[in-house]
Amino acid sequence: MRQRVKRREGTVVAAKMAKTVVVQVDRLVEHPLYAKRIKQRNRFMAHDERGECREGDRVLIIESRPLSRHKRWRVSRVLKQAAQ
Repeated sequence: MRQRVKRREGTVVAAKMAKTVVVQVDRLVEHPLYAKRIKQRNRFMAHDERGECREGDRVLIIESRPLSRHKRWRVSRVLKQAAQ
């Protein structure tokens, strides 16, 4: 049985490398004891084959095979472009 592909929606925070962007994914998690909602963030390196992403863009990334030492995600599509 094949597993479902993981998808994350996040904001591009760095686009200085060739064909690679850093995507920050923010999420709210409820504290198990105090029930306060806490903001957590993860940063993923994602492969951007066409080089179309810029800082501030909202993108959808999907999990893939390991592409390099740190890259395990690919940019699926740009959901919203950053205001220039």
